[in-house]
Amino acid sequence: MLLSLETRQVGRVTIVLNLADVGFIDSSGLGTIVRALANTRQARGELKLCDVPQNVRKILDMTRLSTVFDAHDTEEKAVAAFYGPGARAEAPVRTGRSILCLDSNIDLLAYLRELLLRAGYDVQSACLVNDARLLMRVTRFDLLLIGPDKLASGGLPQAFQDACAKLPVIELGKEFSTTDAGDGAALLAMIEARLGTKSS
Repeated sequence: MLLSLETRQVGRVTIVLNLADVGFIDSSGLGTIVRALANTRQARGELKLCDVPQNVRKILDMTRLSTVFDAHDTEEKAVAAFYGPGARAEAPVRTGRSILCLDSNIDLLAYLRELLLRAGYDVQSACLVNDARLLMRVTRFDLLLIGPDKLASGGLPQAFQDACAKLPVIELGKEFSTTDAGDGAALLAMIEARLGTKSS
């Protein structure tokens, strides 16, 4: 991955990420790009992708993240897009279902948040068990998506374990964050099966 251009114009940051040499991207890597996009937008800037390889483009389509990123064939087209009228991303149709994600990897959480939002779910996330427990006390969730070995570790507060027993839980596999980001499509299918709903 190559940061091919970063400019600052009257307080506005514009970044082009060239993905031409990316042969493989995992969930954490995709989460890093999602976080970079979010951070850039918080700074009133914009980030665009260019030269996205077919395998990465396929992953973005499969995980419905292609509507999140503004991708272009070349650096020139990406740069030109900063000066043209902005295209609005298609808003996902909401399912009415709410999911809580708990994991210590902030890049993985960024990926999961965007993946689930694009699939129409309402999403909250937490890095710490205590934060997740607080969210579960004030908000009703339909499903808990939790990082590997959290439930089996035995070190979770009893109140949190009791809360987990009241809703469906999907525990991510140990290798989820380092496997092909396209596995997100399989995760969406698993969530749909557990909740008995078909996301749009």
